Amino acid sequence: MSRLSVSGSSQDERRLTEELRRHYDGYLAINQYGMIGNLRTAAMVGMDGSIDFMCWPEFDSPSVFCRLLDKTRGGHFSITPACAISATSKQQYLPFSNVLTTKFLSEDGVGTVTDFMHRPRPRSRHHRHMLPWLIRSVEAIRGELTFDLECFPAFDYARAPHTLEIHDTHSVSVDHPDAAGHLATEAANSIFQSVFSHWDLSEAQSESFVGPQCAVFTPEKADRSQGPAHTSNAADHAAQTAVDAMDLRYVVGCAGGGSCPFIRFSATDHHERGLGRGVTARFTLQEGQRVFFILRSTPESAIAQLNSRAEIDDYRAKFDPPLSMRMTENLLEDTLLYWLTWIRGCSYQGRWLENVERSALILKMLTYEPTGAVVAAVTFSLPEAIGSSGRNWDYRYTWVRDSAFTMYAFMRLGLNREARDYMAFVRTVCSEKNADGGLQIMYTLRGGREMDELVLPHLEGYRACAPVRIGNGAADHVQLDIYGELLDAVYLYNKFSNPLSYDEWVDIRALVDYVCDNYHRPDMGIWEVRGMRQNFTYSKVQCWVAIDRGLRLADKRDFPCPSAAKWRATRDTIYEDVMRHAWNPDQRFFALSYESPDMLDAAVLAMPLVFFCDGTDPRFVSTMRRIMMPPHKGGLTTNNLVFRYNAVETDDGLEGEEGTFSLCTFWLAEALSRASKTDITLLYKAQVVFDEMITYGNHLGIFSEEIDKSGNHLGNFPQAFTHIALISAAYNVDRALKSSHP
Repeated sequence: MSRLSVSGSSQDERRLTEELRRHYDGYLAINQYGMIGNLRTAAMVGMDGSIDFMCWPEFDSPSVFCRLLDKTRGGHFSITPACAISATSKQQYLPFSNVLTTKFLSEDGVGTVTDFMHRPRPRSRHHRHMLPWLIRSVEAIRGELTFDLECFPAFDYARAPHTLEIHDTHSVSVDHPDAAGHLATEAANSIFQSVFSHWDLSEAQSESFVGPQCAVFTPEKADRSQGPAHTSNAADHAAQTAVDAMDLRYVVGCAGGGSCPFIRFSATDHHERGLGRGVTARFTLQEGQRVFFILRSTPESAIAQLNSRAEIDDYRAKFDPPLSMRMTENLLEDTLLYWLTWIRGCSYQGRWLENVERSALILKMLTYEPTGAVVAAVTFSLPEAIGSSGRNWDYRYTWVRDSAFTMYAFMRLGLNREARDYMAFVRTVCSEKNADGGLQIMYTLRGGREMDELVLPHLEGYRACAPVRIGNGAADHVQLDIYGELLDAVYLYNKFSNPLSYDEWVDIRALVDYVCDNYHRPDMGIWEVRGMRQNFTYSKVQCWVAIDRGLRLADKRDFPCPSAAKWRATRDTIYEDVMRHAWNPDQRFFALSYESPDMLDAAVLAMPLVFFCDGTDPRFVSTMRRIMMPPHKGGLTTNNLVFRYNAVETDDGLEGEEGTFSLCTFWLAEALSRASKTDITLLYKAQVVFDEMITYGNHLGIFSEEIDKSGNHLGNFPQAFTHIALISAAYNVDRALKSSHP
């Protein structure tokens, strides 16, 4: 909940925004955002009703709104109340969905802004094709409320100037009352009516109409010869250089008595704030009135690529249907039913059900539907530490590691279709290995390999934490742990979802052979350090996992395995090496690496999670207890939150400190549950750690990558890895609790 103090002057919207942002150098706290998406892209919606981040039309396309990374020139789309007294804002997802509502409450009235991107529901009667639109519904629930709208796009990461034209269409399309009556009949007993009970569909709307204005934003095209957009992959190039013209339209719904709100777009220049031209509007809604605002790419560029009238007509029928109130309401209902139908497939029934389902819904939003790849986060360059540490990275790619863990999480929840979709992506990347037979650690969402890192010096960064980077220079890192994570997920896929085919086995067998030949090499590790390569303990453990799962697959399925003897010998050699070189006998813990025997790494908490050792193994328990000590006593835990390593003392090639790593805290909870078989008090500790970590999620149950000393979110947001770990920890801690209390 947030308190908004506003006044009635022409500066209301700005003052309201500044009230929420004044404690964070003009920015909203990272945890004050919710996310909406359509499995192609996503947008971040603040508690003050402002969309401050959106890449368009796909996750890795250039940003259109990026106020999250530059408060003046980044661009935004805000709809905020302008009332003469203070107001309160609350934000929630509609049940079992990714439709987000932001409610504003004051003495004079209550209004909501409902944000979503369309998803067609299965067997929809209305729109079987996804409409790639950003839709914002504004309505008055009680009394009267005045809203201020500002739409100031900043195309191509705020690099491309644009023109603005406001067209008076003079073609007001009126929904006939009979149509509204038909909608009321269709909506009877529907989820739409149950969720929007204040929309009295039993009484036909006296009138609704398409707004007579359309604002068209046309960016200048630029030839970007550098950076991540410079790629030989045609599909990547199309997405990463997409700078589409966009239009903003609206549909007005009048109150039952027939009164209609007046809305008029005005062109406004904000060059003094670092922005180009944008649209503003002030409008007042009375109880029962509502407006839908629709932002989309203009259809003309797509139509220009078509060759015949039949193709054009087909395109318009699918992706440019005539606007009406009935149609936009249908889009909202279809989207609600899509998400409800999807989450109904979740089979989890244990403790923390609401948190697990929300994490599943977030992970689904992070899925790129055309290929099945999972984006690590929808944002780029949100800092891992406030200041000048430079720990700002672009996460709009798919890591083999993250995606493998995501596949595991979906299978644990009974959501096997997503696992199958990702396996299709795995087949694609496995069929195009590196020259040495290995894999890249990350790929573009379409399986591409090129993602050159580029700094955008004209953006100041979140809270002035420069640099702002796009692309990712870690793409060519050697990180041997990815093979264990991938093979473990494939093994579980074969066990719980679909049996592997022979062709898939041949690809997997080649990867295990690669691990056997390369496990001894130093690498950059799971944390993608930018210092020297080392023999990281976690990487060696995951090499052991890769070979172990390969052997298990060969045994379970009787697949041909000419190198089985070599595999077994190598697996045993790795195990002995870890026990000999990673174990510090004096301090009694598994170290960060063979080269750093006195340094801890929270990644080794995963040892029992991947069955490298049992959770009750004395060496592991001793390591876990050392990690649970505070940093000033040689541990990694503060306030039951876990650092991944000591960033000050560890050479990771970067400067400064960072926050506690949310993934590692959930791993600690799960490790404690696995160690509790011989000490039941550890199970109680596991539940305490998990319950406390849940409280660090934001008001919507969304988690970032890290938590700072004050409990604020750090790093890219939402973070897939964190939500994956939440699901895994909930599943295993719940199972341990049930076993201890049958």
